Amino acid sequence: MLRTSWTPGPAAASGPVLVSVTDFTSDRLRDLPGIYRAGRQLSRLWPTLDGAVGHWLWAEPSRRRTGSVSLWRGEGAMRGFVGLPEHRQIMRTYRGRGRIRSTTWTATDPDPREVWRRASEFLRLPR
Repeated sequence: MLRTSWTPGPAAASGPVLVSVTDFTSDRLRDLPGIYRAGRQLSRLWPTLDGAVGHWLWAEPSRRRTGSVSLWRGEGAMRGFVGLPEHRQIMRTYRGRGRIRSTTWTATDPDPREVWRRASEFLRLPR
């Protein structure tokens, strides 16, 4: 699995946070470059997102999988991101081209290594 380095957001990384893990499996390998570019473009907004603590993008190209692990100050912050026009456009473009699954949990004073470990457990689960 490939992953980007940690991209910090404007919100503090201490205290309780909402962790969100997304896992998209594309039906076609040829869609992966576009999905990757869209994710990278969206991540450029990260430093300006209210309540964004930080995130990693990840990919398993050989399995046509890509996604993110993101930390938020709360559910409202995450929902604000999901509602962004840029995010909605990406979802409209790719939603019918694969399968998506996700999970969330709350972490108190999160350790990035522990967050990634737990996210990896979810990502290894059979679909």
